Amino acid sequence: MTNNSCNLSAKTCKPCEGGVPSLEQSEIKRLLQELEGWERAGNEISKVYRFRNYYETMAFVNATAWISHHENHHPDLEVSYNHCRVRYSTHAIGGLSENDFICAAKIDRMLFTEC
Repeated sequence: MTNNSCNLSAKTCKPCEGGVPSLEQSEIKRLLQELEGWERAGNEISKVYRFRNYYETMAFVNATAWISHHENHHPDLEVSYNHCRVRYSTHAIGGLSENDFICAAKIDRMLFTEC
């Protein structure tokens, strides 16, 4: 985890009800470079997390749900036996916001390192 990712994970999501523009391409590229293993596809970012078994996968899903509830910014999750794909997009603006990157960094921080 990079220091920039640690900076992102220290931020808090801001309410987004729409009416604000999505991030510019240059800003998306910069923020994506701060996250390890996250990829962009269209108007979302995603990452697959792999685990040893279903129990660990579900523990991850529950921890991710706690982060999402706390930040009031929720991902789409695709859950399988030993992996989970997390996808973020800010639906209210039809694109990516800083909130997507903040939550992605918080999930990585939860699993990989303390800043």
